[in-house]
Amino acid sequence: MGENGGMLALVRLRRGVVGESRRVCHLIPVPDGPVPAHLTALCGEAIFPGEAEVLDGLRGMPCHACLMANTPAGRNVLANAG
Repeated sequence: MGENGGMLALVRLRRGVVGESRRVCHLIPVPDGPVPAHLTALCGEAIFPGEAEVLDGLRGMPCHACLMANTPAGRNVLANAG
C-alpha cells in the first residue's frame, strides 16, 4: 500500500532499456483514473509504456530510493531489520 492507502505496483525496466545494474524493482503508485503518458516511481524515475515489466511478486534487486520513500517515518524503524 502507498502512503495514502493506494495500491503500489512492483515494476522493473526491461532488458535492453537500461543496463543490468539499473534493472531494479521500482514501486509505482497505481493511478485511480486514466493511465498517464508515463508513470512515476516513488524514487522519481519516469517509467514509459513498453519499457517495464510488472512483476507478480518480490524478485530482483529493489530500488533503495523507492523503499525509503515508502518507509514509515520515525526513529529506529529499520533498527531490527536484520
